Amino acid sequence: MGFPFVGEAFGFFTPHKSFSIGNFLQQRWSRYGKVFKSYIFGSPTIISCDLELNKFILQKEGKLFQSSYPKPIRDILGNHSLMIVTDVERHKKLRRIEVGLINKFSSTSNFLCEIDKLCVSLMESWRGNQLILFSKQAKQFSFNLMLMNLLDMQPGEPLGLQLLQDFLTFMEGFVSIPINLPWTPYAKAVKARRRISSTLKQILNERKNRKDVQGKGDPFDDILMKEDLISDVEKVSILLDLLLAGYETTSGLLSLLVYFLAQSPQALQTLKDEHLAIRRKKKEGEPLNWEDYKQMEFTTMVINETLRCGNLVKFVHREAIKDVKFKGYHIPAGWKVLPILSAVHLEPSLHENPSEFNPWRWTDPATSKNVVPFGGGSRLCPGSELGKLEASFFLHYLLLNYRWTMKEEEYPMLYPYMDFPKGLLIALETETKNVI
Repeated sequence: MGFPFVGEAFGFFTPHKSFSIGNFLQQRWSRYGKVFKSYIFGSPTIISCDLELNKFILQKEGKLFQSSYPKPIRDILGNHSLMIVTDVERHKKLRRIEVGLINKFSSTSNFLCEIDKLCVSLMESWRGNQLILFSKQAKQFSFNLMLMNLLDMQPGEPLGLQLLQDFLTFMEGFVSIPINLPWTPYAKAVKARRRISSTLKQILNERKNRKDVQGKGDPFDDILMKEDLISDVEKVSILLDLLLAGYETTSGLLSLLVYFLAQSPQALQTLKDEHLAIRRKKKEGEPLNWEDYKQMEFTTMVINETLRCGNLVKFVHREAIKDVKFKGYHIPAGWKVLPILSAVHLEPSLHENPSEFNPWRWTDPATSKNVVPFGGGSRLCPGSELGKLEASFFLHYLLLNYRWTMKEEEYPMLYPYMDFPKGLLIALETETKNVI
């Protein structure tokens, strides 16, 4: 159970490559099995690497288990964040609004064109650049997408640049050691979160006075501004949740795709052939559409395999609200429960050669039953499919305009959230026949 108070927290949170389960879990799995008890930062904790138990925990949200994130995470996200809220009805209400916003802006007539334009613009901006820190570029691209879709804010606007800078500071602290001293990343993130909230509140107030645009199909005004059942503080939290989810999911996925494809020439060539075939059917400069996206079958397999291998989220925080019995295990009420999503993705009995990046494994429909990259149950990530679509469009233009190689030995690391510590430096080489 580890040392007094901290227990085994330092071992559990030790960074490791995202396509492995790490030494801590490997050692305890070998010794105690897939489900074992530990002690993490003052709480007795059940750690589960078992697929069935993990799915059971996720599906029984609000009945047997509830969200239970540590206080430092609650403090930085705020009590109104969808990740933090435990009241079932309140969670349903907030999630309904977030899903409504996503569905609304993703169904607008110019939604795909906006994604297409931003992809093309980014490819153009790389002309003449031999080296880029891809992780930083992916974060900026993903954040700009969310600003455009959610707040109708174009890249380069002063308020958007301010939000991006504060968000970068916020994310650095979000995944750091929670020491609240003025010079630490965590303390800076808490302050950045206040500035982000203030900026979003300013945007809300401005929208209240924009009577001329209401009712004209703007997702923000059609849904959020007309929602009278929640406070402005909750509305700000909803916007922050969506910015965080869109930013973290899409940017991490793009970086992982570039990383794995750079080391998988066969998958890369098959993927490129698929996108060349789509492009040949279109006029020069014609943007992608829904029909093109539906044809990206191998692209979908590559994205799914990237999520399985790369593990954007290692685990989620839950707590038993009742005594639970499952498959011979007894979980006492009040104990913390950590379903390890990455362990299931790398389970040899579920996936042949689990550490191998192999998109073709997704031709077997059973594979999808053994992968849960975005959680499950009532807390399933509401924007997961949107992130896959954005990544597919991005890949189309990247593959047909550039070749790339890794310039430094680097791996995606879990802190427990996934990141590339050196920024994923890549060398670009322009394709002789590009599509721009």
